[in-house]
Order: sequence, then C-alpha cells, then structure tokens
Amino acid sequence: MFDLIKSFLAEKPNTPAQEVGTHDVRLCSAALLVHVLSADGVVTDEEETMLRAIVRDKFELTEAEAGKLYEQAQAAAHDSVDLYSFTSTLKNTLDEEERIKLVRHLWDVVYSDGQMHEMEDNVVWRIAELLAVSSRDRVLAKRDAARGVSTDFDRSE
Repeated sequence: MFDLIKSFLAEKPNTPAQEVGTHDVRLCSAALLVHVLSADGVVTDEEETMLRAIVRDKFELTEAEAGKLYEQAQAAAHDSVDLYSFTSTLKNTLDEEERIKLVRHLWDVVYSDGQMHEMEDNVVWRIAELLAVSSRDRVLAKRDAARGVSTDFDRSE
C-alpha cells in the first residue's frame, strides 16, 4: 500500500497546466490572457488578434512563435483548475510595474471587441487580486484601456 502511494506521489504530472511548472512567465501570462479572452463565452476575432499582438510584442516573438504560444496557453488554460497556478509564478517573478502592465493587457483584450462583459470584469479583478495589484491600479488600467490610451500609462494620477 505504501509503495503504491509513494509511486503515485513520485509520478511527474503531465498535463500542460502542471507542466508549466509554473516557471514560464510567457506561458503563464498568455494563459491568463486566454482566461480573460474566453470569460464571456464568446471569443471574437478582435480579441484573438489583440491577444496575439500582446504576446508577440511583449515577448518579442515572431507571428509563428506567438501563434504557438497562444495554442500552448489555450491548452494550459483549459487544463488548469484555477488561476493560482499562473498568478503565483507571475507574482513571484514580475515586479509591481510588470504585474500592473499585465493587468492592463488583460483589459486591452477585454475592450478589444468594443464591450466589457461582467464575467470579463470579474476575471480581471480576481487575477489582479492574486497578482497583488491594487484596486486603484486595476481601475486606472481599466479606465485607460476603455479609453484606448497607450499601454505605457501614467500611474501618478
């Protein structure tokens, strides 16, 4: 019996969300973007285009590399049971400014189709909380995304 338990605990998890090992900042960030993208149950071309542009530009990837990361992020997001596996890595890896920029990118995806659904709002709020982004910074990022202000926003307001 104990041997069975030991062998079970020794097995390496093999689902994409677990294999993230929660060490890949790019995959964790993209998976959170995918969560927001699909929060309202409708994935528009504008949202997908925005997500791909964000990961391409943020991580300096080619179109093909961004597409591959998007596919990996979809699988990781689909296989995850919560947001914590992604946010814990990012919270421990990114500095405050980078976490705020990620929240802004989440809002960019939300507003890319011209509307915000309450489920999208809720998911961004939960992610921001898990990333230790203040309510003030989350709301400023939301406001700037809704207005279409440049992603290099000024937090000094």
